[in-house]
Amino acid sequence: MTDNIDDGRHDFDFFHGRWHTVGRKLVDVTDRTCSEWVEFEGAGECRPILGGLGNVDTLTVPALPPGGQPMDGATLRLFDPATGIWRIWWMSSRMPGVLDTPVAGRFDGGRGIFEGPDEFDGVPVLVRFEWHVVDGDRAEWAQRFSWDDGATWDDVNYTFTHTRVGPPGV
Repeated sequence: MTDNIDDGRHDFDFFHGRWHTVGRKLVDVTDRTCSEWVEFEGAGECRPILGGLGNVDTLTVPALPPGGQPMDGATLRLFDPATGIWRIWWMSSRMPGVLDTPVAGRFDGGRGIFEGPDEFDGVPVLVRFEWHVVDGDRAEWAQRFSWDDGATWDDVNYTFTHTRVGPPGV
């Protein structure tokens, strides 16, 4: 569904389609002293839902390091027209039956910042997703953590570079 409403509901329209994804992550994203990075590739697809007020994307990684196990993941994004806020939930085969706590935020131009609380081993942390729309065929996503309620943010610990390979499948 395409309309002329400019309240933020179209901010993720750029991501509808099929993508080749190159991921890069710290071996242990929760270890603030970890400096060892691993890289991997995957394939994904994003489709609109709810008349454009949300979308779902899937990501398949044949071999996620370390260990080389396959991983399937999915993201649910929902837009609230009353607030102009997007909420983003992540789920994966690495943690079956778990839907991560959502992050929330919005785009300003071609950059989006989405934050929310989480917990690792009983320690509270704020998670930040950062989206950057490079152009219509390339987008970048990064993740950071704050262990002090947003006063400071760690360096990026996970990235995806998405390159378009086609429109959504049939």
